[in-house]
Amino acid sequence: MPTRKHTPVRNLGDFLTILRREGELVEVTAPADPHLEIAEIHRRVIAGGGPALLFTNPASGEFPVVTNLFGSARRIELAFGPRPEAFVRDVVNMVQTIMPPTLRKLWSFRSLGAQAARLGMKKVARGPVTESVCRPPGLSRLPALTTWQEDGGPFVTLPLVYTEHPENGSHNLGMYRIHVYDETTTGIHWQIGKGGGFHHHLAEERGEPLPVTLFIGGPPALMLSAIAPLPENVPELVLASLMLGERLPRVPAHPPDYSHPLIAECEFAITGRVLPGERRMEGPFGDHYGYYSLAHEFPVFRADALYHRRDAIYPATVVGKPRQEDFFIGDYLQKLLSPLFPVVMPSVTDLWSYGETGFHSLGAAVVRDRYAREAMVSAFRILGEGQLSLTKFLVLVDTPRDLTDFRGLLAHVLERIEWWRDLFVFSNLAHDTLDYTGPRLNHGSKGVMLGLGPAVRELPAAFTGEPSSGIRDVRVFCPGCLAVSGLSYTDAPEQANAIASDPAFAEWQLVVLLDDTSVAESQADFLWAWFTRFEPAGDVHAAAYDVRRHHLAYRAPIVFDARMKPTYPKELFPDAGIVERVDTRWKELFPAGVAHDPRPSGEPDGQLPLRTDARD
Repeated sequence: MPTRKHTPVRNLGDFLTILRREGELVEVTAPADPHLEIAEIHRRVIAGGGPALLFTNPASGEFPVVTNLFGSARRIELAFGPRPEAFVRDVVNMVQTIMPPTLRKLWSFRSLGAQAARLGMKKVARGPVTESVCRPPGLSRLPALTTWQEDGGPFVTLPLVYTEHPENGSHNLGMYRIHVYDETTTGIHWQIGKGGGFHHHLAEERGEPLPVTLFIGGPPALMLSAIAPLPENVPELVLASLMLGERLPRVPAHPPDYSHPLIAECEFAITGRVLPGERRMEGPFGDHYGYYSLAHEFPVFRADALYHRRDAIYPATVVGKPRQEDFFIGDYLQKLLSPLFPVVMPSVTDLWSYGETGFHSLGAAVVRDRYAREAMVSAFRILGEGQLSLTKFLVLVDTPRDLTDFRGLLAHVLERIEWWRDLFVFSNLAHDTLDYTGPRLNHGSKGVMLGLGPAVRELPAAFTGEPSSGIRDVRVFCPGCLAVSGLSYTDAPEQANAIASDPAFAEWQLVVLLDDTSVAESQADFLWAWFTRFEPAGDVHAAAYDVRRHHLAYRAPIVFDARMKPTYPKELFPDAGIVERVDTRWKELFPAGVAHDPRPSGEPDGQLPLRTDARD
């Protein structure tokens, strides 16, 4: 069947026109405050599967604000259509079938050549982004959101940070949050393992300022390409062009800005530089793991000029406990790029990162195990590939599975795992900057768990034991795995060890120790509570273990301690006053109604909000 033609969505205005036509956009004309209020409204609407929101009268800043652009699979499809996924599949098919090349084979892929000719960038003399230019930039003109009450200030939450390699000129486009300090300076949150950070590191070694251009808005393709998990040195603007279906137009900046060409169809472009050696406290910020990331010293972006369209609209997003808008973006990017995994990593046939855990906390893969322990070759390859290198815990099987069904996957693994050889914990490694479960910032560990070959045991499916005192509740998550709640970590830091040696749990392979077992009712909540509160080197306990050939050989039951620890940052809950204000104003904000979750976006008493998980 031929692919349905999809008209390129060349800018944010085009996308909003489509969303209006399809009933996927609601305009909020009542005043709404970028300080906390817009974020609370956004969270309620996305929790209810609601539309994109255009706030035409924000209480601060000079431009309308749009949020929730990509907060559903439907809006993702409207932005990109089927063409990008079809193109990637066709490229993979060509790579796998064209050798040895013949005229017939080459002719059968002739359409790919025409599409490839449309990839890349093109120069244009003028573009909408240069319609207005301000020097000095006056960053308070932007309605940057403060999304959580303990945030260090307003942040640009959909920033497209463009840098070039100081030596060879290759580019990187990344989404690194921008903490707005004043009219001309911001923090720039370059995390470890990210291309912009590498460019800055090299510039500092050379003692040079790094030119930086901060784009905001533009084609949806540009926004998604900035967060795509591409290998280092694979240009994001080429991916944006692929998703757009045509070359990406760029326009020269006005004199005296000569550092970078500007992407013509963006809403805003802020030009400036990051000076070598300059640091300032950045944060706190309520982040996508569902906790605050704390204040640390990060580089400072010094802005020289602000460019924008005359009718510019400011796009923003809100992150917090999954599932938020970034969940839908991440899932789409995984589906788009997943056909490439077997090409880049031939022994990996399927791969999935779990948005319920913030993506980097948990991954799973189906791999080939054609000779003894080949699966570990795949594990090392995955953990050494671009942003996948930030994966904290990796589960591998050699049987085709629906990896999105983690209950079924985990039971499959527990039927097969031999704990003495199939659980690996690698200590003293780099850790995702946003993950505070390790001993200090950017430091932590990784775990790999294998479930290979035929089943070696039957798993219990009902708990009948009588645990010792201190256990408040026991629930079955899946055959072989229990969710258990007991005392707090502060009151009983050694309780995980006690559970591992308790005869009541002896027939179970895996026990996850939690503060609240009710999360086990939902796969999404269970994965979030488990993997955002767990670090392999610090939180794996076993009935017994010994050292074999310098490897720790574990004996079941294995207990993963996923309780909140005193060193973790605070969990995200909205401000009670903001919740009450939005409750009071809801009919004023949405006089015609809107799909939304009637509950507040969090429970201030500290209990985990349960969500419906369509995959359970």
